[in-house]
Amino acid sequence: MQSTSPLQPMHMNLSTQDLQGNGRLGRYVLLPGSDGRAEAIAQRLQNVKVQSHSRRHNFYMGTWQDIEIGVMSSGMGCPSMDIIATELLHLGARRIIRVGTAGSLQPQRLRIGSLVVPTAAVRDEGTSRHYLDPSVPVQASLEFLDAVRRAAREQKLEGRVHLGITHTKDSLYAREFGEGPMQAEHSRYMQHLQAAGVLASEMECAQLFTLTQVWNQKLLQTEKDRPSVRSGAILAVIGDDQPFADGEEVKLTIERAIDLGFATIATWFKNEDRPWL
Repeated sequence: MQSTSPLQPMHMNLSTQDLQGNGRLGRYVLLPGSDGRAEAIAQRLQNVKVQSHSRRHNFYMGTWQDIEIGVMSSGMGCPSMDIIATELLHLGARRIIRVGTAGSLQPQRLRIGSLVVPTAAVRDEGTSRHYLDPSVPVQASLEFLDAVRRAAREQKLEGRVHLGITHTKDSLYAREFGEGPMQAEHSRYMQHLQAAGVLASEMECAQLFTLTQVWNQKLLQTEKDRPSVRSGAILAVIGDDQPFADGEEVKLTIERAIDLGFATIATWFKNEDRPWL
C-alpha cells in the first residue's frame, strides 16, 4: 500500500461521500459474502439508497436507529476480501463487520445454530502473506469484541455465542473436505487445529484483520487526526459433523448472526468514546 489517500475504486461504484456518516466515524459497514445476503440485510435499513455495480458488489446505504450503515458483498475468499475491503478503506471506511458462515471444528460442543465471534484468525491462506510475514498474528479489534460481548448479553445469547480463534483457509474442498491428492495432509492439519481448540473454519477473516492492522500502522504515521480502523466478524455455524445444515436451519442461524450484528453496532456506537477497558 503506497498511500492511504482515496483511489478510484474499480470494483464498486462509490465515492468518499458515500462512506461518510456518524460524525467522523463514517458508516458502519457490514460485509456478508453474497450480494443476495447484502440485499436482505439492507431491508432492515431505512431510507435505503443503492449504488449498483456490474460485478454485483452493490452498496446498500441507509440508517438504522439513526446510525448510518452500509452493506456490501465481500465475495468469497481472501483475494476478494482484499479487493473489497481495501477499496472501502481507501474511500474512508473505518468500522467493518464481516457477517458470514463457518463450519465447526469443535462439533461436540459447537453445533449448527451456534454463533462464533473470532478473536483472532489462523492465517492458512496466501493473500495476507503479501502484507505480513506468516509468523505475525492477526486479531479482531478489541473495541468490537467488547461491543459484541455486551450485545450478546443484552440479546440473551450467552450460551449460543462463542468467542475464540478461527481458521481462515483458501480451499473449501481440499482443506476441509479432502479433495485432491493431498487428502491425508489436509486431514492431519484439520485434526491439529481441532486439537488446538480452534473453534471454526471460514475463508475471509484473516485478510480483514490483516488489513486492519496494516492500515492502522500506516494511519499512525500519516493521518493521526482520523479515526483508526476497527473490524470484527460474526459467523453463523452451518456445519458440524454434518457438512451443511438444511436450508431452514441455515436461514435461521444466519438471521441470528445478522441480529447480533445490528445489536453490536448499536452498542458499539453508543460506547465509541469510551475506552474498551
